[in-house]
Amino acid sequence: MSANQSIRTIILADGSRQEMRNAVERLRPTIERYLSVVGVSLDFSAELPTTDAELVIVLGGDGSILRAAHQMGYHQRPVLGVNLGRLGFLAALQPEQLDEALPEIAAGQHNVVERLMIECTATRAGKPLYQSLGLNEASVLAGPPFRMVDIQLYVDGGLVTTYSCDGLIVSTPVGSTAHSLSAGGPILRNDIQALVVTPISPHTLTHRPVVDSADRKIELMVPRPHEGTSLVVDGRVLGTLEANDRIKIVRSKARFQRVEVRGQEYYRTLHDKLGWGGQFRLNT
Repeated sequence: MSANQSIRTIILADGSRQEMRNAVERLRPTIERYLSVVGVSLDFSAELPTTDAELVIVLGGDGSILRAAHQMGYHQRPVLGVNLGRLGFLAALQPEQLDEALPEIAAGQHNVVERLMIECTATRAGKPLYQSLGLNEASVLAGPPFRMVDIQLYVDGGLVTTYSCDGLIVSTPVGSTAHSLSAGGPILRNDIQALVVTPISPHTLTHRPVVDSADRKIELMVPRPHEGTSLVVDGRVLGTLEANDRIKIVRSKARFQRVEVRGQEYYRTLHDKLGWGGQFRLNT
């Protein structure tokens, strides 16, 4: 298949890092053997170089894919992640696998799976304060002076409980292997339509992670925040919170689109990335 007949592709990477600029130069010829590169963006805060791309290839780690998802906003496109970082749950393809994977993608022998995203909105006295899409999670973190803070959890308008903790994470299934996992939350299959509420170091041991439907409206409120109590979405600090600011987290209409190729089975990825022991065997 010639380049002018192949899938129109944008390459995204963090151009502030020289090693990523080098990676773009090194891997672009390989990509162009199979796909039509119609744009390159080295700035995740900039607009995409074209609006008619059919595929986005992100070079980097999972953090780069999160930034790419925010960059695309409500106009998500299929994303193929090439792992140049560490764990790489989302960016699971290794650079040396491109020559095997890209012909399959060019021939349409791949799957595009949609993943849940969330909409996080904070209001103060009923007026909009912060707003962001999220792919991994929205978190309220206690912040300086680094004492526990009380965080109220509401589901569909009803008060569920008040956590005394270092913070509270509301995670998507994609984000269940990120901050939520490190705080003791469960791992959810990425295709489950659910959210996980995970307290960070709760004072009461009976406060455990809770899984609920993604169709619920989750709200958080901090009656007495610290000076540094903050709202964080996908690792980005949106801003500090004042008493009775209200944070609403709901399912977004935007859906993250991930390109999956052969060899990216879900449990195999968990086994490889989390270093699970034991012998892993595939059926033949």
